[in-house]
Amino acid sequence: MRTKTLVRVGVVAAAAVVLGWPAWAAVVWARYGHVGRQTIRDRLVDRYLPAYEVSETHETRVEAPAALTYAATTATGLEASPVVRAIIRTRERLLGVRGAHPWPPGGIPAQLQAWGWGALAEEPGRVVILGAVTQPWEGDVQFSAISPDGFAAFNDPGFVKIVVAISVESVGLDSSTARVHTRVATTDATARARFRRYWAAFSPGILLIRRATLHEVKREAERRNTGIADERGPRSSSPPRQQARSAR
Repeated sequence: MRTKTLVRVGVVAAAAVVLGWPAWAAVVWARYGHVGRQTIRDRLVDRYLPAYEVSETHETRVEAPAALTYAATTATGLEASPVVRAIIRTRERLLGVRGAHPWPPGGIPAQLQAWGWGALAEEPGRVVILGAVTQPWEGDVQFSAISPDGFAAFNDPGFVKIVVAISVESVGLDSSTARVHTRVATTDATARARFRRYWAAFSPGILLIRRATLHEVKREAERRNTGIADERGPRSSSPPRQQARSAR
């Protein structure tokens, strides 16, 4: 009975994917470019990509100080998540990429730069902003860095400009918020049309990568924080205050 139940659940899940994905793609394609109003404007990101067609923000609460959480972003690689590995490999198969590319060493910012992204700005311990121009619909996608001074003005036809801001915000003494903010803009009508189709088809996996990556950052930061707390040991209770005897 248990085996039959699992098979039924698997069939239902597969059917949901098959039927749900086209519906998702149709909605995303129709809504492409309609970016809602953001409560908080990121002035640092505005400097490099003030006009954009896609804007996505993912964040998670972390039970660790901001310094530990930021350190986790620079130490945790994308390959730490089995979900990310599966999505990347699936994309490669769907787009006909032959041979798996090795994962560069280091954390997320270092890996992106190893793949061709450029560092646009950084406030150590708080935020790093990375940018690239690319043609993501290509199977063996290539990323190219543009200087911080030239990124906003870059408009060569046929390209997509992407900015990713990885930031950490303190929430009290022992908690923080890790955030990934992504913006995308195209340089001409042809690139817009091609990227619109690509985003409609692949955005579920791309957004899931953001969530899975933040999950790994959260887990690593909280693991480090627990280790520090264990090293400190339990807090010793202060001895009871003795009452002073009044001299007569």
